[in-house]
Amino acid sequence: MAGAVAGVGVGLGLSCSTTTTTKLSQRRSSSSKTTSRCCVKMAVSLDEKKKNYTLQKSEEAFAAAKDLMPGGVNSPVRAFKSVGGQPIIMDSVKGSRMWDLDGNEYSTSIMWVLGDLRLSVLAALAETMKKGTSFGAPCLLENVLAEMVILAVPSIEMVRMVNSGTEACMGVLRLARAFTGKERIIKFEGCYHGHADPFLVKAGSGVATLGLPDSPGVPKGATYETLTAPFNDISAVENLFETNKGEIAGIILEPVVGNSGFIAPEPEFLNAIRKITKENGALLIFDEVMTGFRLSYGGAQEYFGITPDLSTLGKVIGGGLPVGAYGGRKEIMEMLAPAGPMYQAGTLSGNPFAMTAGIHTLKRLQKPGTYEYLDKITSELVRGIVDAGKKAGHAMCGGSIRGMFGFFFTEGPVYNFEDAKKSDTAKFARFYRGMLEEGVYFAPSEFEAGFTSLAHTLEDIQKTIAAAEKVLQQI
Repeated sequence: MAGAVAGVGVGLGLSCSTTTTTKLSQRRSSSSKTTSRCCVKMAVSLDEKKKNYTLQKSEEAFAAAKDLMPGGVNSPVRAFKSVGGQPIIMDSVKGSRMWDLDGNEYSTSIMWVLGDLRLSVLAALAETMKKGTSFGAPCLLENVLAEMVILAVPSIEMVRMVNSGTEACMGVLRLARAFTGKERIIKFEGCYHGHADPFLVKAGSGVATLGLPDSPGVPKGATYETLTAPFNDISAVENLFETNKGEIAGIILEPVVGNSGFIAPEPEFLNAIRKITKENGALLIFDEVMTGFRLSYGGAQEYFGITPDLSTLGKVIGGGLPVGAYGGRKEIMEMLAPAGPMYQAGTLSGNPFAMTAGIHTLKRLQKPGTYEYLDKITSELVRGIVDAGKKAGHAMCGGSIRGMFGFFFTEGPVYNFEDAKKSDTAKFARFYRGMLEEGVYFAPSEFEAGFTSLAHTLEDIQKTIAAAEKVLQQI
């Protein structure tokens, strides 16, 4: 459920609690770390007086879209291939709610951590627009957001702004190879790091949703140096290093998996990965496109107390606009052009419009109680959905950390992608369509994490649970 929701996540692993890494005196300290081990996926609900649910305008718009765009969409999971039924064409969003072309209202869990852009962010964007949306030249706002990111994220001493999570992961992979002089990379089955050729090996998310083992068009040479291991399996990683001595540039992983559903790391898994990379002269890369600024202000690395060498960011740091970033130790980042020989560039990178949205989003997330609130509503949501499922006789499991969650229609536990694939996807599809009619819009895939936002209220959560109780009894 990863790509669809932007505020909550449920999952099945355990989280480990360790000492938070401190960086500069200005850095915020991480609050208490708790992982909820219930079950749920996405959240929020609709009006109790539900009108006739019709999708006529969505049907007409999607029929036209199929003649204009491949599959009628610009990102595959939105086509509803794994859940069936009519893809819904959205018209507007406010707070935790979305409205489609037919006027149906939905509570959603595929949004940014603030929910719909708050008034302060919108006001700031309006002022920025008066000066221009993109200069193709440096602007002062790049300094501001870069400094905020460096102060927040333990591993980042220098940062490069880009335009998407995919672009950030492409850049960080090239950087790891340039710095180490090695070519092989380890990724984990079911982890998605964007659609660059080297990563489309056992990639989870939309690839799993569509049942594609890999992607046509990716040459063998592009993935030859990509090694894979099951998530949470230390021995498999140790074996890869043993059989590829001196050849591995680094390990890239989602510290909490969001593209196979929500899967948390087992205790000591991240610590062991950190130890292995140091012992073998390899870099540890955290893909925090989903978890960054969502599990804590310093991301998953602050939450778990594990500092990688490099990190990628996206989604939240753009406040709803297209932004990505990668950063890490200064000695590594100075390999990047123009400081060093490794080339990467982007016309729209660091544009003032996106920088403004990111700056004002992070300012809001700095307020006390932010992550405690996300933890409260998300854990309540997951617990309520999972309990409702079990009461209705369904095998279910799930979990959450702060604003990220997920659940599966299987007894569990789920520790990796193979476990996740045991979930009853046909049952999830029935659940998904039923929740739509109750005014709740989850990510349209069993294999995407969900997200809660600060716009979600306790009433939203309770209505979502009530809708889930109703649907789970019916399916």
